[in-house]
Amino acid sequence: MKFTRLFCALLLVLVTTSTQAHTDQVTTGGFLAGYLHPLTGLDHMLAMVAVGIWGAALGRPLIWALPVAFPLLMVVGGVLGILGVPLPYVEPGIALSVVVLGLAILSAWQAPVGIAVAIVAAFGLLHGFAHGTELPGSAAPAAYSAGFVVSTGLLHLAGIAIGTLRSLPHGSSMLRASGGLIATTGVWILLGMPGA
Repeated sequence: MKFTRLFCALLLVLVTTSTQAHTDQVTTGGFLAGYLHPLTGLDHMLAMVAVGIWGAALGRPLIWALPVAFPLLMVVGGVLGILGVPLPYVEPGIALSVVVLGLAILSAWQAPVGIAVAIVAAFGLLHGFAHGTELPGSAAPAAYSAGFVVSTGLLHLAGIAIGTLRSLPHGSSMLRASGGLIATTGVWILLGMPGA
């Protein structure tokens, strides 16, 4: 019961938007704009939740190592994006991150620690780069970056919460099915979202 309440509270934090007396907080690119940015793209949300699910499925130390590696490299990628450093294939790489992470969950891949961290870190770099290049012109980079890191952390926690479902009867099958759905959605995104 305690877990259910925590999970529901986490989801509410992620999906609700606050009514703002000063809507320029969003348009000027401060903390709130950065916080909301990862929640506006299906590819970003799915990848970040998938990191948490895969980490939970892999267990310790990866249950925490993956959700730490992703935002750390996301910050590095964000700085590169803000500085305008060229990085090819960012958007296909982001879509591919959804496919790969979904397949890792679907196949219940027990990747070695170093490989799992390297995969998640590389994808974190790509996601961060995209966030950095999309930084609003009037943004405060530090506040904006802090916002998207906090939002990312909450999406990872939601994924970890979902990943704990594996302890339930048929939980492993549910997680694998979620991985299949994530991977399929990633392929759809990679193909340019036909029919959308």
